[in-house]
Amino acid sequence: MSVLWIFIAVLGLSLVGFFAGRTRAIASGGGDIRVLHSLPKHYGAFVSTAALLPAVIVLALWSVLSPAMINSSVASLLPTSETSADLALNDVKRIANGLDQAVAQGRISKDASYNFEGTPEEIAKQLGAVGIALGSAPDTATMDAAESYRAKAEKSRFWRGVAVLAASVFALLLALRVTDKEFRARNTVERVVKGLLILSASIAVFTTIGIVASMLFESRNFFAQYPALQFFFGTNWAPNFRGGSDLGILPLLWGTLYISFIALIFAVPIGLFAAIYMSEYAGPKLRAVAKPMIEVLAGIPTIVYGLFALVTVGPLLRDYFAQPLGFGESASSVMTAGIVMGIMLIPFVSSLSDDILNAVPQTMRDASLGLGATQSETIKQVVLPAALPGIVGAVLLAASRAIGETMIVVMGAGAAAKLSLNPFEAMTTVTVKIVSQLTGDTDFASPETLVAFALGLTLFAFTLCLNVLALYIVRKYREQYE
Repeated sequence: MSVLWIFIAVLGLSLVGFFAGRTRAIASGGGDIRVLHSLPKHYGAFVSTAALLPAVIVLALWSVLSPAMINSSVASLLPTSETSADLALNDVKRIANGLDQAVAQGRISKDASYNFEGTPEEIAKQLGAVGIALGSAPDTATMDAAESYRAKAEKSRFWRGVAVLAASVFALLLALRVTDKEFRARNTVERVVKGLLILSASIAVFTTIGIVASMLFESRNFFAQYPALQFFFGTNWAPNFRGGSDLGILPLLWGTLYISFIALIFAVPIGLFAAIYMSEYAGPKLRAVAKPMIEVLAGIPTIVYGLFALVTVGPLLRDYFAQPLGFGESASSVMTAGIVMGIMLIPFVSSLSDDILNAVPQTMRDASLGLGATQSETIKQVVLPAALPGIVGAVLLAASRAIGETMIVVMGAGAAAKLSLNPFEAMTTVTVKIVSQLTGDTDFASPETLVAFALGLTLFAFTLCLNVLALYIVRKYREQYE
């Protein structure tokens, strides 16, 4: 039984439980709802929740534990080394899932789904004929493992449906048994809702912990194979999956900071001036039109910005600046990526700064104007100093956004890892190399692949420090107004 049908069945049981619990509560009070401890809907909600939550918990646990157990069982059937076990297991899953799809679509019969014989190359051709493509030709052991995987997965799906529905029915009957006029249904439902709210609030925390833990674990494996000092202080980036790689992060950090700096130089003045105009000079009608139009820039996908950099901005800078001034011949450059990224950051700086400027009390402006200051003097000497901590925080948050950008850099700045001051040369960033090191059919246990996690951990620590600094500045220097 698929997850969708299981979920529909559980929702149906939950709905039945609502009306059954409500009816049982009213019946226990002799038809008089005034003698009930809680409202009838609370009794219905209690039984409905009792039928739903245990089923969801069982389904979640089964979805996590069952695949791990099946993978462990099937992996023992594969005579592969530890470094290639993951790749072999992926082929097994691909074959099993492909066979399931071929049987479901009628391309092959269920009984003949494993009748593939011959050499590994012949088996690969037979699999390709039913739409299953593999990176390497599977041997007999792989096909046997795929058969075992498919049988275990099918059995797991069957017992998953039985376990979830059994848990739902058992919890529903138990909830109906305790439901009577004296039962504190409202208190129980409120405690359950409170628990769900706490769980929802904890998801972000647990997700962050999981992300950091995964990066730390894989980074530890990387530093066990590659010297940490050479990684953090190396000036050459030249990965080679055949051995002898140079994985120094300094060229990547330089490209990241250089492009981000140019982006901020472009975005901060324009965004701040736009915020000042929208907050202090623009009328309500103009503001109602202009502010949403500026914020539309934040909703444009970054791949569109990358295409704009590749097709328009890059050739323009090359033809009118780089070539005439003798700085280079390439359309992909730090300046191209920085300017386009700066355009993307304008709404971040503008919107945050506009909200911060509007938070300054109008009484401060009126007092300054009453003392004879002009509007421009009031903005410069009263409004901006009062809003400065928030503006600095907005700039630092925009910097964090710039450091984590990938697509604009890929299409606008190229992929060359180098240390150079020429803004019209192609360079790259940490995020681009994270993508490139994890792309393709690579050995996941090699330092050339694991370096992506070390790069991600470094970038995470860098942006975390920027965010902490922004929060510190905002909290330490913000003004409290009545």
